[in-house]
Amino acid sequence: MDVPERIGDYAVERELGAGGMGTVYLARSRGGRTVAVKVARPELAADPHFRARFRAEVDAARRVGGFHTAQVVDADPDAAAPWLATAYIAGPTLSRLLAEQGPMGEARLRLLGAALAEALQAIHTCGLIHRDLKPGNIIMADDGPRVLDFGIARALESTRLTSTGAAFGTPGFLAPEQAQGMEVGGAADVFALGAVLVAAAGGHAFGEGTPMGLMYRAVHEPPNLSAVPEGIRPAVAACLAKEPAQRPTPEALLDLFAPDTAPEATPGMAGHPPTLPAPAAVLPAPAVPPVPTPAAGYAPAPAVGHIAGAVTVAAAPRSDLPPAFPQQPPWGQVQPPWGRPATTAPPRRKRTGLRVFGGVGALIVLGGGGYGIYGFSDAAFPKATHEIVTPATMVGGAYKRDAEGTNFTDPQPDDWTEKDVLHHSVDYLGTDKAPGFEKMSVYGSSGRFKYPGDTRDGLMDAMTVTGSENVSDGPKMISVPGSDVDFRCTTVDAATVCGWGDDSTTVAIEFTPAADSLEVAAAETSKIRDAIRKPIP
Repeated sequence: MDVPERIGDYAVERELGAGGMGTVYLARSRGGRTVAVKVARPELAADPHFRARFRAEVDAARRVGGFHTAQVVDADPDAAAPWLATAYIAGPTLSRLLAEQGPMGEARLRLLGAALAEALQAIHTCGLIHRDLKPGNIIMADDGPRVLDFGIARALESTRLTSTGAAFGTPGFLAPEQAQGMEVGGAADVFALGAVLVAAAGGHAFGEGTPMGLMYRAVHEPPNLSAVPEGIRPAVAACLAKEPAQRPTPEALLDLFAPDTAPEATPGMAGHPPTLPAPAAVLPAPAVPPVPTPAAGYAPAPAVGHIAGAVTVAAAPRSDLPPAFPQQPPWGQVQPPWGRPATTAPPRRKRTGLRVFGGVGALIVLGGGGYGIYGFSDAAFPKATHEIVTPATMVGGAYKRDAEGTNFTDPQPDDWTEKDVLHHSVDYLGTDKAPGFEKMSVYGSSGRFKYPGDTRDGLMDAMTVTGSENVSDGPKMISVPGSDVDFRCTTVDAATVCGWGDDSTTVAIEFTPAADSLEVAAAETSKIRDAIRKPIP
């Protein structure tokens, strides 16, 4: 795509990169100021929910100041392609710095933790929750870390594919409540901060592997803190607590990470005075009425001018959704750590597994169970005619099930788009009979689907969209002779993903390494569909 000459009043110099929301350009104002301009993807620009949320989040993001964020300087939510301009911060991302220089020691980790806590304090006080804090969204500037893309995730959540109770973020950094599609507060950002520190120490809080596996472990398994220095391990462990109410606030983290005296500056990790949020007198009213959403027991630190901890701006109500989940009573009183007063803990939900849906620029999981759902008539759903099986070998021995890989099946709760769903996640190894594929992974569900095409697309997005992916081919709809469905295929980074959706089965298949062509992958997907999709007796 050609680089535009101008975006608003800014002269574009070059493309900086592309992510979940769109493309980022380096540009200059008429007075010579350098800015980074992020322009929304065309499919987002066409979504009225995104525009409304983007407008509200930009209004809030303009109020975020401080030493550890990139200041929002301009935006146009009403442009043909909505855009947002921030001060340009020179420097590598934290992920790039770690790749080039290796893990950080305890002293630098403390400085990083304090700087990120200070950034979250500024962001939360202005009524925003980042929702996608990760090494790729942190710039290591000469004067210290800067957090990017705050205020963007909520806008992406409002898109059609993610407006039905899903969550936005990156596996490995998603809090359990975020991974399960629950409402999230600032405590979800604190969880991500803990995962970032584990990564900066050279580890992986929830291991490596597929997005599904990462999210499953975040919900069900303790984090791996072996790489974290013992001196800060308790603080990082507290950030990664499963229950939001048990995580420290950013203010408490400053007390844990920042020494009483100013630290010596370290390259790429300079020390700073505390971030000061804007005083109350200059804060404009939010674009839509705020609704309290932070997790029980979590409250952002008060701002200058006695501003109470602000809350996330709620999305506009939709008329096409079924009745909301009933509110459940609190299950008891708890005494959280870090000096906070006793608060009511959120009700625990029965965790029956993970269910994947997708959205533009998002990796999404909906958790199961614990709430009643109303209005799901059997007459509104198609009859289940087929189910998914996972044989030990398939396609004439071309693939054999990986004994060391992912292999689980989870029943899912009913919702307004699907019923009686069983989710499958299985890894296979390619043999010499496979057309060049060393690994093949099946992510899919069998059941009764109102909108199988949307569910298929969601599965594929959940496997491919990371915010920094390189899409080299697709997506494309391909017809395969002899098949009664078309296959949607794309090549992202080093893998090709193909999927299908029918009334009873919705599946996405990931082939590694990438296929020579999408047609080859589609033909192989058709064979796999015949092997794993079986009639119900």
